[in-house]
Amino acid sequence: MFHTDRAPDFKTVLIASGVVLTLAMGVRHGLGFWLQPISQAHGWTRETFSLAIAMQNLMWGAIGPFAGMACDRFGTARMIVLGAFLYAGGLLWMALVDQPTLFVVGSGVLIGAALACTAFGAISGIVGRSAPPEKRSWAFGISSAAGSFGQFMMMPVEQQLISLAGWQQAFFWLAALVLVLMLPMALRLKEPPLAAAAHGQSIGEAIREAFGHRPFQLLVAGYFVCGFQVVFIGAHLPSYLKDKGIMDPNVAVIALALIGLFNIFGSYYAGKLGGLMPKRFLLAGIYLSRSVAIALFLAAPLSAWSVYLFAAAMGVLWLSTVPLTNGIVAGIFGVKHLSMLSGFVFFSHQVGSFLGVWLGGWLFTRQGSYDTVWAITLGLGIFATLINLPVREQAIARPLAAR
Repeated sequence: MFHTDRAPDFKTVLIASGVVLTLAMGVRHGLGFWLQPISQAHGWTRETFSLAIAMQNLMWGAIGPFAGMACDRFGTARMIVLGAFLYAGGLLWMALVDQPTLFVVGSGVLIGAALACTAFGAISGIVGRSAPPEKRSWAFGISSAAGSFGQFMMMPVEQQLISLAGWQQAFFWLAALVLVLMLPMALRLKEPPLAAAAHGQSIGEAIREAFGHRPFQLLVAGYFVCGFQVVFIGAHLPSYLKDKGIMDPNVAVIALALIGLFNIFGSYYAGKLGGLMPKRFLLAGIYLSRSVAIALFLAAPLSAWSVYLFAAAMGVLWLSTVPLTNGIVAGIFGVKHLSMLSGFVFFSHQVGSFLGVWLGGWLFTRQGSYDTVWAITLGLGIFATLINLPVREQAIARPLAAR
């Protein structure tokens, strides 16, 4: 087990992991800006690029549990180093490959694996193990806020890179940025001593225990909806606005940046409130509020200001599910296998992400609109509201020998 002999500095862990999350999530959220330029350059329909983004999300989820196991076993720092090189390779692949199948599969595997090593699932373990128990929910909120800040910061950067350097050169610049910033931060991450991590439960025992526990099953089901909603909106909102007559690309840039900006506050306060009141009620409220915001956006006359108001409302709710979900998992099962268990929950999120972004492109190609996908998004929000209410947050009872 890769652990240091002394406890890590909690603030250092938060800062270093926050920088990694800022870049990992920021670059990923901006990939929707490449949908139209790449499709036009290669003569593809929107379905091809949508499938590539969907594949990235699916592979992120599928590899996530294994990356989490590696983080728990060998240390988060090593996995972030690997993830940084995979991320840079995936961005270069998207810049250089013009064969549709190779583009979809290669970028899907490389960037999906990179995110599994650098995003929330990988980071959650070291944050949860380093934070004092009374500050754990708050710490998860800080991490989620860092991912949101990345979206706010990187949206205009990526759009300007495409405008000034061209879509292909923009990928080169992003690949260099990932390596320059992530690698030094990985060196700052030190794992807490093994004695602080908890009981001697094996990986297999932890998996069987989790999937046999009803609250974990409900969290897995509910998290599917989160992925479907946020990735559909993040990837297809720029194209949806253009189709509806809002031709100024800055409206979409500002909207996606507002989502990131407002979720800085949403994630932080979700984590903070999660330490004060039942997290299941907060999760249910988030999903219900999302459905209300989407319904009002679709019903109101479309304008730049209606887009900005929708983005702000969704921003408050965007990644606010992350600290609450990770907090419930840590509270029920402890922190020894937290990266792995968070990876399994997040796999469900990414299955939803795959379907959200792919269905958006697939149904648009066949129907010429996003109406059906918006309706599905609304219905899933109601489902997630109901599925989170019965979640019990109490720590699981284990035999004394396993403690």
